[in-house]
Amino acid sequence: MNVGPLYLVTDRSLTRGRPLEEVVARAVQGGVTVVQLREKEAPTRSFVELARQLKALLALSGVPLLINDRVDLALAVGADGVHIGQEDLPYPLARQLLGPRALIGLSVETEAQVLAAEDCDLAYLGVSPIFPTPTKTDTRGSWGLDGLARVRRLSRHPLVAIGGLNAANAGAAVTAGADSIAVVSAICLAEDPREAATTLSAIIRQALAARRKERPV
Repeated sequence: MNVGPLYLVTDRSLTRGRPLEEVVARAVQGGVTVVQLREKEAPTRSFVELARQLKALLALSGVPLLINDRVDLALAVGADGVHIGQEDLPYPLARQLLGPRALIGLSVETEAQVLAAEDCDLAYLGVSPIFPTPTKTDTRGSWGLDGLARVRRLSRHPLVAIGGLNAANAGAAVTAGADSIAVVSAICLAEDPREAATTLSAIIRQALAARRKERPV
């Protein structure tokens, strides 16, 4: 199992008052291939309830559910994996707890972190943020497209680009080296999440196809 090309990170504050389950369901219909539940302000009990609802919803389509930061909650709800940052539970412990089949993604904000991750059995590196974004402010700065290209040269892992990405720049991020594009507001805030996901998915897949032609594996 992998995360695929279009990665949705949730934010209930951006759903225009719509239930998160509705937004996620519509986004999956449009081509989202993985969902990360990232609700920083949610109390643990409500987070678990929401995660269980999303897990049941996503099981119908085979789209994996990842939990942001919380390995314990991923275990509690039977999620497919976690996304962890540099200050979260260290990768070796997360892998020990979740087992060999879990999808584990790791955020990287420096080249040193990219190199340190080479020995880890990760589903992907989250290269974050590519561009400045109000949904992710606790970072050391932004990579930009040139920085993303450097990470591509340094790392053996699939790369998920996140931060300020949308239909206008997703293709350029793929060209620079991203294997997957993660978005928050580009889908959660969209008037029609399904249409937004369909548009993004087409752009990403077209850019991936073009990159494969230029640089065949």
